[in-house]
Amino acid sequence: MSGPMIRAYRPSDLDAVYDICVRTGDAGQDARGKYSSDRLLGDIWAAPYVILEPEHAHVLDDGTGRPVGYIIGTADTAKFVERYRAEWLPATAGRMTDGDPRDEIMLDLHRRPERMLHPELADYPAHLHIDLLPEWQGRGQGRGLMAAFLDGLRAAGVPRVHLGMSPENPGAYAFYRRLGFHDLSLDDPGALYLGRDTSPV
Repeated sequence: MSGPMIRAYRPSDLDAVYDICVRTGDAGQDARGKYSSDRLLGDIWAAPYVILEPEHAHVLDDGTGRPVGYIIGTADTAKFVERYRAEWLPATAGRMTDGDPRDEIMLDLHRRPERMLHPELADYPAHLHIDLLPEWQGRGQGRGLMAAFLDGLRAAGVPRVHLGMSPENPGAYAFYRRLGFHDLSLDDPGALYLGRDTSPV
């Protein structure tokens, strides 16, 4: 067994990505059992990125081939939104159905991918999501994932990136600030937005 390493996403990682997403999906805490399906969060916040834009997906491998964290995102939010509507909404229509009131808010977000578009973020065309299982946090691996993601954006000619996060996760906010992210002014009471250029961390 080798040590943990950061590597490119592989299609065989998909189930692990879903699992990491739900285990960190409640402002960094475990969201299993919160919705009608434990795959719901992954269908919105993780799978579309690794399926539509796998070239910008990286995983933290525990050394056995098992992902225990990831960083995913898009180089161009506007184009991603177009593909989400044209490709991802039809692909998931059969399993993203109404009926369970617990799912209403998430299904509304899923069906409105244009919510990702904000004029204030036009200078920060890329965006990202990063999640690590709790036992892998605080080991410097998040910085390594961010470095890999930023390297890919820089190689693609992308100048800046943004992210949105829950205000109820102060640990994540401190992490982003340590990596050079700064606050972005955006009128959204449900989220904090941060951004940085794509220079190395």
